[in-house]
Amino acid sequence: MLEYLFGSKTRLKLLRLFFNQPKQKFFVRELTRLVDAQINSVRRELGHLLEAQIIIPGEADESVAEKCVKVKAGNKRKYYCLNPQGIINLELQALMLKAQFWGERQLIETVKKIGHIDFLVLAGRFVNLPDAPTDLLIVGNLAKKDLGKLVRVFEDDFGGEVRYTMMTPKEFLYRRDVADKFLSAIFENKHIVAVDNLPTPYSLKK
Repeated sequence: MLEYLFGSKTRLKLLRLFFNQPKQKFFVRELTRLVDAQINSVRRELGHLLEAQIIIPGEADESVAEKCVKVKAGNKRKYYCLNPQGIINLELQALMLKAQFWGERQLIETVKKIGHIDFLVLAGRFVNLPDAPTDLLIVGNLAKKDLGKLVRVFEDDFGGEVRYTMMTPKEFLYRRDVADKFLSAIFENKHIVAVDNLPTPYSLKK
């Protein structure tokens, strides 16, 4: 959706990357790998973002932001990071959050159409916890191949890999009842229960 507004999928992927990791410094070749784009395309879009003062380069004045320069053997290598004083950055971030919410709803509704869902949880990248064990937990009866194809389509919209985990209701309830570490790592941290059709006695609703 937002690529139509910004005019470039590469630009949108870069924006998502910078806003999702506002303190991170990125080297051009690293960005090329992370957004899966040609280096010339990445350089061009970085130029647009620099001109709009959304990001800052390594030479940025330290009073504006932490210096993002790495020097090796006299060869200066530029890094780029989000401009903490970008005039339009707050508005851009709000817009992307709304778009992500819309994308999440679309993902959930589409998953429902390819199989029976008993329980669905958004975690990880969807709640800004990249260290979570998974991004999407689905309990139900679905064809793994169909789900994999669907997730790959939405990965382009979300600007990166979406890790997903499938379980049958029987497996999920067993692992929950034995205090499984994988599930504990999800439910003891921030998460969003998007679908809960488990029988009431077994539901995680509070």
